[in-house]
Amino acid sequence: MTTMADVARRAGVSVATVSHVLNGTRPVRPDTRTAVLGAIDALGYTHNTLARSLVTSRTRSIGLAVSAISNPYFTEILQGVEAGALEAGYSLLLADPHDDPRHERTVVQLLHERRVDGMIVAPSAEPAEMVEYLARRQVPTVFLDRLVGDGHDQVCAESTGPVRQLVEHLADLGHARIGLVAGLPGLSTTTERVQGYQEGLRARGLPFAPELLAGGHSEAAGAHAATRQLLAAADPPTALVTANNAMTIGALRALRELGLEVPRDIALACFDDFSWADLFTPRLTVIAQPSKEIGAAALRLLLERLEQPDRPPRTVRLPCAFVHRTSCGCAEPAPAAPPAAQERNRTP
Repeated sequence: MTTMADVARRAGVSVATVSHVLNGTRPVRPDTRTAVLGAIDALGYTHNTLARSLVTSRTRSIGLAVSAISNPYFTEILQGVEAGALEAGYSLLLADPHDDPRHERTVVQLLHERRVDGMIVAPSAEPAEMVEYLARRQVPTVFLDRLVGDGHDQVCAESTGPVRQLVEHLADLGHARIGLVAGLPGLSTTTERVQGYQEGLRARGLPFAPELLAGGHSEAAGAHAATRQLLAAADPPTALVTANNAMTIGALRALRELGLEVPRDIALACFDDFSWADLFTPRLTVIAQPSKEIGAAALRLLLERLEQPDRPPRTVRLPCAFVHRTSCGCAEPAPAAPPAAQERNRTP
């Protein structure tokens, strides 16, 4: 079996230098690093990370606990975390807490028992037991997507302002009865998006009507039932806002069953973009979250916490983008002219 000493001999350096290259424990000259990596590749050397973890008490692994990993939003967050972790030399252990507080506590404990160096967690609506477990054991942790209060490292997108923007846009198109399919109660994202909905109504002089707010529980099935409930009202909404991508799917399914066409019969605007949102007919007007950037920011915060355990906790809020398409009832935006055409237009 190839050893670190074999790599050192082939590269013409000391074993300590090979160790520094592998573990990132000290800067190494670029030409020396290239020689070491070339020797590793030529000899097929595999670093014994388990042995290293016994010496350093670090496993170079991170636990990532997010619900609904199949959700495109969390899939993109995972990509952001994974890219940063790979670059920093960390591996990921994944777990799905299913937005269940009891299962969440179990999942976090199992990740902790695998001796991960730190965790990135998307907390449930009732995270107190899980948060207390991590705090008591001083596990470096960053909370993702949903806030759990001051005193923690956490990363999420803005929610209140973007939902307000959707409501104001629909009101400006003439809608006075705007419904909201809201998320799971107790989540900070749900609270903030409901707040944005109410702010948007007030900004346009529209009254808040409780019967136009229905809980979709952050899932397609819940949104399906909530949409049917809203449209069964004596004075139903003429426009809908859905508060995440899973609920958008449930709402569209309900509208199809009811024989309603978007936007002819009802306008639709959504929080969360996803790769096929512009393949629907009509194309979905959405708020796009910077999913990969959220994951990358969470990873950076965790690495900073590992290097500086005593630094003050930070909350990072990232801006969203309004993506204007046609499900709100607006005309199809004119395509931008290609660069060559634009250049020709500037030619006298």
